Order: sequence, then C-alpha cells, then structure tokens
Amino acid sequence: MKILVVGNGGREHALVWKLAQSPQVETVYCAPGNAGTAIDGINVPIPASEIGPLRTFATDNRIDLTVVGPEAPLVSGIVDEFHDAGLRIFGPSQQAARLEGSKAFAKDIMRQAGVPTADYRVFRRAEDAEAWIDSLDEGPLVVKADGLAAGKGVIVCDSRAAARQAAADMLRSGRFGEAGREIVVEERLQGQEVSILAIVDRETIVPLATSQDHKRAHDGDRGPNTGGMGAYSPAPIVTESLMDEIVRRILVPTVHEMRVQGCPFSGVLYAGLMLTQQGPQVLEYNVRFGDPEAQPVLMRLKSDLAQVLSLAADGRLAELEGLDWDPRPAVCVVMASEGYPGDYCKGHVIEGLDKAASRPLTKVFHAGTTERGADIVTSGGRVLGVTAMGDSIPDAKTAALQAVGDITWDGCWNRTDIADRATDPVSAGRPASSGRG
Repeated sequence: MKILVVGNGGREHALVWKLAQSPQVETVYCAPGNAGTAIDGINVPIPASEIGPLRTFATDNRIDLTVVGPEAPLVSGIVDEFHDAGLRIFGPSQQAARLEGSKAFAKDIMRQAGVPTADYRVFRRAEDAEAWIDSLDEGPLVVKADGLAAGKGVIVCDSRAAARQAAADMLRSGRFGEAGREIVVEERLQGQEVSILAIVDRETIVPLATSQDHKRAHDGDRGPNTGGMGAYSPAPIVTESLMDEIVRRILVPTVHEMRVQGCPFSGVLYAGLMLTQQGPQVLEYNVRFGDPEAQPVLMRLKSDLAQVLSLAADGRLAELEGLDWDPRPAVCVVMASEGYPGDYCKGHVIEGLDKAASRPLTKVFHAGTTERGADIVTSGGRVLGVTAMGDSIPDAKTAALQAVGDITWDGCWNRTDIADRATDPVSAGRPASSGRG
C-alpha cells in the first residue's frame, strides 16, 4: 500500500511515522512535509492548499489512501475532489467539515442534537452583538470568529467591555477578514479541558485514547493561547463512566444529527470538551487529528493505523475488533521559537536531535523544521514535539524533558509543567481557558 499524508506539522510527522510501521504499507509520502517526515517517509513538494496538484500526484503515483492532516484542505473540499477522481481518502466531505470550518454551524448542530454546550448567539452586525452583550450580567465571555483564523480566532474575555471590544474588532474593523464576518458570542465555561478523538465512518464510532492539551503559552496556564504547547495521554480525569457519557451524550447525537442534516460524517471527530460542574460540555469540534494530541496518542497506539483508516475510508469500520493500546502513558512537550505565538525568527540551526532520538521510548516529532544543506533549521513557531512514554505520567514527563534538554537552538523555549495537572491537585483545580484556536 502507498499512502499520501497531506500537511507539514507535528501531527503529520506522527501520522507518517505510525503509518510507516504497518506491514501493509510500502511507502508513505508527505506533502509538503518537514525535515522529520523526510526521515520517516518521502516528502513531496506540493503545499497542502494545492488540491489539484495533490490529486494529480495521487493519481499518477497510484496512491492507495490519502490521509489529510490539517483542517484547511478539508474545509476547501479535498475529500470531494479526490472522490470525484476515484481516489480513496480519509476525511470528511466539505459539507461535513463545516463542523470545524464554521463555529456557528457547529453550535447549531449541537443545539439541534441536544449536545451540551455553552449558551451562545451568532451575529453579523456589531451593534447587535454589542446590544446582546450589554443585556447580560457582568461576567466572562468568549468571542469567536466563525471561520478558520489560523488558530487565532478565539478571544477569551473577562468582562462585557472586553467582549464588546472583541466583537467590534471582528465585525467593524475586520480583524480576521472573511473568517470574522460572522461571530459567535458564548458564555465562558470553567473546568478542565480534555480532547476526545474518534474515528468515524458515517455509522460506526471508534473512540481513541483520551488526551489533554495545554493551550496557554506559559507554565501555570498563563499567557496567550497557542496552537498547543504540549499534551499527554491518557487523561486520568476521564474515567470509564465519563467516557461512556461522552460517547452517549456527545459523539453519538452529533454523528446522528449530521446524517439527518444530509452531511454524514467520516474522518476524525475531535471534541474539545470542558469538564464543568454540570458535566462535559463541548467547546468546539475539529474534524482532524489534534496537534499536539496526536503525538502522545499515536505513540501509545499498538494497532495498525493504516488498517484502521483504510476501513474507515471504505465505510467498514464496524469490522474493526477494537484498538490495542500501550498501557504506559505518553507526554509530548512542544519546543517553540522565541516570540511564538507572536512574531518569531526562522532559520536557526537545531542541535542535539540525534542525541534526543537515541533515548529509549522517545520520539522527536518535527513541526516547524526544514533542511538547509546538512543542517535542520527552524521554519515555524512550534518547532518540535518531543514525546516520550514512561511507566507513569511523571516518568513520561521526566523522559520527555530529558530529551528536550538534549536539543537547542537560538531562542528555543518550552513549558515545564506539561501533564502536571494529571497528578497535582492544585493544577487540576485551576480553571482552564475555554478559548481554543
């Protein structure tokens, strides 16, 4: 089997690495890939946004299965175009990808399906949004651009005044361009966030191992939101009974409602949840593997990922006899460039990768890297996802941080408290942000 992975981040490196382990797989290509995917697969210099050239490559090279990593090509309709060309591809249709591409659509689906989520309103005019915000009691709110905004379209507001300003920035000043022409204003939920990912093929739902992401830039969940500074799996806070509740009250009704609406869902359904005092509530849906959640989750997966995704692409997921997981937890620590999530420099030479890679039960997943001659250099804000397994979550964290210590470049930094909330009552009790990118 020949597989094409679309994308160039840490999630895509994890997919390439795991898919290449399948005895069914001959070659894994990655378009456009990064310096890490070039080690575990073969890079193809086609951007993820260029659906036509990707389709041509898949046809000419007789690709057996395409796996799409990022959300933008899914929202742009890559799955529909590949299907029209007779190509097998894993992911949702353009209509189904609106679960991530339009926050208003996703909230409406939740409401119609009876899925628990924050109370909300959708606005196109700033004066309407401001009037509704003023009618509320003083308190925290979240203002979200409806469309994709490169992970920056969620503004967490501590007051009505801040929410009014965020709404005005989007609807009056065009802060997020087309993505912000419509906005969602919702109450801010309090609790711990967890990420629930499931493989879906319109009918069958196969949940993956639980994980927890860390969105804030700095230790103690402080600083601005980022694309994710680390993650760990499993998330002990999600008990077996809670997982049953999440499947019953959230995943099943959502998949059913998507069928009712005429846009049945296939692919990865990612539910970003807040565990509130009233129970789990949905912050947002994504329609692809999370990043960096995919790194520790796939690190623990013992089943053949190529087989799983092939069955899902063919609508035969019901034939799968469950998934096999390594019981040991995994922790991913993201190493970032100085200035991220704001402006940052590129082109710094990364040292120590071989030393880190030689550590047992450790994998360095590349995100923002590229090759420059014999060197591997930085090319993004989130540069590496250093992931390790251990007998316990603290052991896995220690192993990941030891590997992080092997690696350096000018201006590199990382959080040091990834996964602490799994074992520290103080961290576990600290409210997490309800804003996600």
